[in-house]
Amino acid sequence: MSAAADQGARLLIVGPPGAGKGTQAVRIAESYGIPAISTGDIFRANVKNETPLGVKVKAILDAGDYVPDSLTNELIQDRLAQPDAEGGFLLDGYPRTNDQVAFLDALLESKGEQLTAVVQLVADQDEIVERLRKRAVEQGRSDDTEEAIRHRQEVYLRETGPLIDAYGERELVLEVDGLGSVDEVAGRIDDALASRGIRPTAAA
Repeated sequence: MSAAADQGARLLIVGPPGAGKGTQAVRIAESYGIPAISTGDIFRANVKNETPLGVKVKAILDAGDYVPDSLTNELIQDRLAQPDAEGGFLLDGYPRTNDQVAFLDALLESKGEQLTAVVQLVADQDEIVERLRKRAVEQGRSDDTEEAIRHRQEVYLRETGPLIDAYGERELVLEVDGLGSVDEVAGRIDDALASRGIRPTAAA
């Protein structure tokens, strides 16, 4: 059994758009032997496979509405019940609201489990805006203006603020500098997780 599975690494990752969260989520999943679970991926998989939950999601999205907490919670509960998540997981994009936090707490508690840590990628907003603006120019996305990029950063801060506060009170949040090369940031994440006794499976 892997080190991550031994210690039940049940993690969240949060970070502003442009901080490389998706890249680091994939790397953490591979290094620690746990599935990276993204709400977006779950929605798409269920819709594509036309599961009962997917049919509900598609109807809501087709109507231009937001998927309610109750349905998002149901999808997460279904995903965490799958065998690959038994030894731990990395959640990306969930929870987003206090109600979702409460649901996840109750779900884990019902299994005699609890969250291990929240990896929070932090970065100077001006540097991230500059990085994304350059990327938009290189990729020919003229509609991705500095104003639009800053708006997404503000939405992120507004949405995740209460989440970070809630988990910060439990001393679960590990702040990691998200600026630098992929390997540099990965090394900082490994160091932060090691401080909680969580190590890559290769170290098992």
